[in-house]
Amino acid sequence: MALVIHQVGEVTEPVQLRGAAHVLDQPSRDQQAVIDRERTAAAALRASEERNRRLIEGVTDHSIFVTALDGTIVDWTPGAEAVFGWPAAEIVGKPAEILFTAEDRAEGVPARELRTAKEQGYAIDERWHIRRDGSCFYANGSVRPLHDARGAVEGFIKIARDETERRAVDDRLHASEEFTRRILASSADCIKVLDLDARLEFMSEGGMCVMEVDDFGAIEGTCWPDFWQGEEHAMARTAVAEAKRGGTGRFQGFATTLKGTPRWWDVIVTAMTGPDGTPEKLLSISRDITANKEIEVRLRELNDTLEQQVAERTAERDRMWDTSPYLMVVLDFEGVFRRVNPAWTTLLGYSSEELVGHHVNEFVMPDDHDDTVKTVKLAAGGEFPRVENRYRHVDGSVRIISWVAAPANELVYATGRDITTDRAAAEELEQAQDALRQAQKMEAVGQLTGGLAHDFNNLLTGIMGNLELLQLRIARGRLDDVDRFVTAAQGAGRRAASLTQRLLAFSRRQTLDPKPTDVNRLIAGVEELIRRTVGPTTDIRVVGAVGLWTAMIDPGQLENALLNLCINARDAMPDGGAITIETANRWLDERTAKQRDLAPGQYLSICVTDTGTGMTPEVVEHAFEPFFTTKPMGQGTGLGLSMIYGFARQSGGQVRIYSEVGQGTTMCIYLPRFLGDAPDLEATHIVAADTKGRGETVLVVDDEATIRHLVEEVLDDLGYAVIGAADGPAGLKVIRSGVPIDLLITDVGLPNGMNGRQVADAARAIVPELKVLFITGYAENAAVGNGHLDPGMELLTKPFALDDLMQKVREMLSKPGG
Repeated sequence: MALVIHQVGEVTEPVQLRGAAHVLDQPSRDQQAVIDRERTAAAALRASEERNRRLIEGVTDHSIFVTALDGTIVDWTPGAEAVFGWPAAEIVGKPAEILFTAEDRAEGVPARELRTAKEQGYAIDERWHIRRDGSCFYANGSVRPLHDARGAVEGFIKIARDETERRAVDDRLHASEEFTRRILASSADCIKVLDLDARLEFMSEGGMCVMEVDDFGAIEGTCWPDFWQGEEHAMARTAVAEAKRGGTGRFQGFATTLKGTPRWWDVIVTAMTGPDGTPEKLLSISRDITANKEIEVRLRELNDTLEQQVAERTAERDRMWDTSPYLMVVLDFEGVFRRVNPAWTTLLGYSSEELVGHHVNEFVMPDDHDDTVKTVKLAAGGEFPRVENRYRHVDGSVRIISWVAAPANELVYATGRDITTDRAAAEELEQAQDALRQAQKMEAVGQLTGGLAHDFNNLLTGIMGNLELLQLRIARGRLDDVDRFVTAAQGAGRRAASLTQRLLAFSRRQTLDPKPTDVNRLIAGVEELIRRTVGPTTDIRVVGAVGLWTAMIDPGQLENALLNLCINARDAMPDGGAITIETANRWLDERTAKQRDLAPGQYLSICVTDTGTGMTPEVVEHAFEPFFTTKPMGQGTGLGLSMIYGFARQSGGQVRIYSEVGQGTTMCIYLPRFLGDAPDLEATHIVAADTKGRGETVLVVDDEATIRHLVEEVLDDLGYAVIGAADGPAGLKVIRSGVPIDLLITDVGLPNGMNGRQVADAARAIVPELKVLFITGYAENAAVGNGHLDPGMELLTKPFALDDLMQKVREMLSKPGG
């Protein structure tokens, strides 16, 4: 099958007639006529086919090709080659689907196109196609079926044109129209198109919104000037006429929307001209200026009353200036008075004439001149300074004035208040408060000394009475029961020592022996003691924080504090309950630290919580005072919490009470973090079971002869060689004599210009490896290095048991090195 109809060949063979009995040697006249007609028709057909061929081959801007029923290309024109780039020799015999995009092939478009053409007689082909070089173009064409002589479909002809440029133009036009539509839709102005008779043809979406038009069809064709009434109607017609003449019609007028909302409009009307410049349509743009009009009205109203308001404000200001009890002044930047109010006469006795034109320091006390000039300069620099200075009254007295200054218009405006009386009242109040604090201090001292006298009288009675009985029994030779009196006297002495230690702890003057301490490990070590102490009716729970920081504290004092807190918690739960001991790391910012009277930083907390009766705010307020107790007479000294408070404060921390009546109490000790690890105290602790001396020499320096002789006697009995000295210089004389000394025991507080630490340092300058044991009954912490002792130095606090002294001496002498 081919698009071009082939010519019929000439008849050159004799014609055999159907049914004839013989073949004519020569055609008859009729036969010759038939042959001539057939030749003529064949020639005409060849001429027609030649014209069709030339016509089709001459069409190069259209693609024309033929396919078989299965879509195989069977004929290909020059136009198809020009459009697709395929020569006939390469494309004929290939499937036509190679001319479609991959997306269309995947969707079965080529086969569907042929099927539609066969069923409906044609198929529209408007889509993207692929050229031989792989580029794409947009084709606009159709596919139609080809029929044989019997009318059956034997193939398809496809005719298409490259309309890529037209498609691009259409796309740009569509984008431009969409852009214009969006602009019109987004504009808040009412944009309208009118015909030359001023009838509505179009209104923008924004215009329908601002005009409150729900259905444009209801007003389409309406004469636009009829939306205006009265004077505005005439102005609208005038604007239309001006636009039709080629000018611009413009006016501002009032009109309601379709729903009756009153609005002011700013209107512009221009002509939309044709190619020849003749107006074809009118464009009207109306902008809602209601808000601006309302502002204009308000401004006119304000302008109408502004002069009156200015006059009223000026009168008010003048009244304030004239009647103010405060000093008011206007100065230049050099400090010269330019204007003063009448209060200067009332307060200081100066008239306006005496002040204006004079420098401010002519009336200020000499000591305040510099501050006054500085204030004027600060105000001249744009600041708003405050200052207090003293002015001389006309009568020679002095007034204290508190000023606030502000700059404006190359001048300084200042207001001053006489605070002379206030300052005197404040000084009187401060004196009264000082007197009150002194009275409270004396009352506290009286309470403290009264409590001390009471407790020490009891203890001294026990000591003295038992010693007198002991003396009587020995004098009478009755020695069988003397141990009882000795034990009683020793017990009273130990209680007196404990009382003294608690007082020193409260005053933060106890002698501490701080060490890097693992608080969780310390609590675990005393947990069993606490359980035995509080008894079986109280449940003990310990919640130790993981990764708890180390604290630099005296471990023994913390153990005592914990035991005291748990005993107090037990006493607050007469029917039993639970005590929780909890540790935690705390980061205290400036605000939180200030609430706890601490410096910001890192702390660890040890909190003891009970489920007992709780405390009232009044009890919490006095809880840390010495000898304050809520327990019945004889069941407490009132020094337990004061000791804990003193220990925490002396360690750089704090104690806080959180309590509610009937809900229980939490006591929290806050201790500073130590940046380091705690040593294993059990591994480093040396226990010397044998306290006897081995001939070592000990130098004892103490100004208290009783204590010095006691130490000498004890050590001498143990086999030590003992040398005594009453003060530092005497002790150093022994050191310089060359006598070998193994241990120096010195009191910290010594007379004659040298304390114990100075003696120890001077001795070590002579004997570098000398071991030193400080003994003290007071908080000379600064003298011994605030708890930071050099290697080979240790501390023993008075009063001490003789066993403790013997144990400490043996431990130190058993350690190697200095």
